[in-house]
Amino acid sequence: MAGGLVALLDDVAVLARAAAASIDDIGAAAAKAGAKAAGVVVDDAAVTPQYVRSLAAERELPIIKRIAVGSLRNKFFIILPAVLLLSQFVPWLLTPILMLGGAYLCYEGAEKVWAKIAHHGADGAGEEKVQDEKTLVSGAVRTDLILSAEIMVISLNEVIDEPFWSRLVILAVVAVVITVLVYGVVALIVKMDDVGLRLAQRSGAVATFGRGLVRAMPMVLSVLTVVGTAAMLWVGGHILLLGTNELNLPFLYDAVHHVEVAAHDATGVLGGLVGWLVNTVASAILGLIVGALVVLVMTLTLHRRKSKPAAAAATAAATTRTDGTIPAPSSRAAQRRDVPADRAPRG
Repeated sequence: MAGGLVALLDDVAVLARAAAASIDDIGAAAAKAGAKAAGVVVDDAAVTPQYVRSLAAERELPIIKRIAVGSLRNKFFIILPAVLLLSQFVPWLLTPILMLGGAYLCYEGAEKVWAKIAHHGADGAGEEKVQDEKTLVSGAVRTDLILSAEIMVISLNEVIDEPFWSRLVILAVVAVVITVLVYGVVALIVKMDDVGLRLAQRSGAVATFGRGLVRAMPMVLSVLTVVGTAAMLWVGGHILLLGTNELNLPFLYDAVHHVEVAAHDATGVLGGLVGWLVNTVASAILGLIVGALVVLVMTLTLHRRKSKPAAAAATAAATTRTDGTIPAPSSRAAQRRDVPADRAPRG
């Protein structure tokens, strides 16, 4: 009996070591996969703060929480099942789907650029339109869906040779860790002015630092808005650049790659940085071009159809009298009602 107990304990120890090794492997694979997606994580963290810029301070964290919950729903209920099933059965579909997402990011970025240019110098320029929270959250979650999809696909490419269930666990770990990281950083960014106000109430150097922090945060958020827009164009354009190469249309990718390599070789120790900048700028230019084309198509089609009811309503409002009444109808019945009494038909 004692021998059987010892054997059982040995089996448990072996299983425990195997489980620990498996957890270590999953952790290492998740870290590797997440590191490859680090660039998109930075973009996600830069894009999100712009959604809470015009909110009251007490609503910032609740809105970030709602966006983070929406991000987790995106990852676990849409992206994770989709990428696993597609990678298992129709892996060739991943690239076209990701390119559609990239085109949407280009559209979002180009639309923001166009809005900035179109309203420049207009009356009320610089005033931010306050959106209702539902619209704000839904827009942020839609953008997060594209960024999260790229994060998950990049992570998937790093563990594509793992068994199905290992891929599932690794991607789930990546989804949770990256979501916590991104929205934790976003929460810190948007609440730094409150931290500065608290510090400013103290004395000495701490108060000086707090006041400086309060003065700096509007500029930081403005810079993040610009970075977020640029990130949309960069990431979207980079997705399209890589996608065209994977779809055996390599002329754009090859052209950018040749310029990147030439810049790398010509700048010595700074070659890595300069090469990355060349690729980034080229991707952003491609994203702006594609996004501008999508904005043009949307303006000529969907937005024009939406503007027709608004134009009709404006026309109807223009016919309203200045005293608030509507002009009387000019129908025959109305004309008969206006006939003088001495000319009215006798009964």
